Amino acid sequence: EVQLVESGGGLVQAGGSLRLSCTASGFNFDGAVVAWFRRAPGKMRREGISSLNTNDDRTHYAESVQGRFTISRDNARNTVYLQMNSLRPEDTAVYYCAHQKMSGRSVLVDIPPEVFFHSWGLGTQVTVSS
Repeated sequence: EVQLVESGGGLVQAGGSLRLSCTASGFNFDGAVVAWFRRAPGKMRREGISSLNTNDDRTHYAESVQGRFTISRDNARNTVYLQMNSLRPEDTAVYYCAHQKMSGRSVLVDIPPEVFFHSWGLGTQVTVSS
């Protein structure tokens, strides 16, 4: 069974850090784009905040998290991480991991939109208190 499972969310004070994990089962992250999205309270759409192209290890970040969040990959654990530092109350959201196979001939210039991804995890809640 192909599955993505997020973990690592929780409650943290402003200025604190969390590390989210996205673990794949039934497949690996080779030759793909893996991204983190989030849905803030009361918002309908998910915001793409970071992506990693495993073909060339290029990463992209939304302006809202640039310099504070880092996406990385551990091949041995079949896991992609999102290290989140200097958290702010406006980072409060449900965070989702997304995956889509992609040819190594394609080059990404930004985080792909939601519709690009066919595989999603169920999300993990991050709450940042002020």
